[in-house]
Amino acid sequence: QVQLVESGGGLVQAGGSLRLSCAASVNINSINAMGWYRQAPGKQRELVAAISRLGSTNYADSVKGRFTISRDNAKNTVFLQMNSLKPEDTAVYYCNLNLITAPRINYWGRGTQVTVSS
Repeated sequence: QVQLVESGGGLVQAGGSLRLSCAASVNINSINAMGWYRQAPGKQRELVAAISRLGSTNYADSVKGRFTISRDNAKNTVFLQMNSLKPEDTAVYYCNLNLITAPRINYWGRGTQVTVSS
């Protein structure tokens, strides 16, 4: 059973920073890719950032230069450092992963709320 536990969300003023964490219940060596998605009210869930097992990263255009995804292999954890936050970054942020053995099956965390006030 794959479990993902997110933490680090909260309320911050525009221009501020937050760091999200996602701890996976599986060994990071079995993970194909991990990422962060977000869903704002009335909008579709969208990819924010992802990191592959080889360490390559990709970001949504809207967060490039402001957000950084990274991982701690020893702790099976991925992070999302969010700087220069904007009100439009307000959303529920979900951690996601897929496994090397089943790359088309996505596992999701429960989500953590990020609210950016203007």
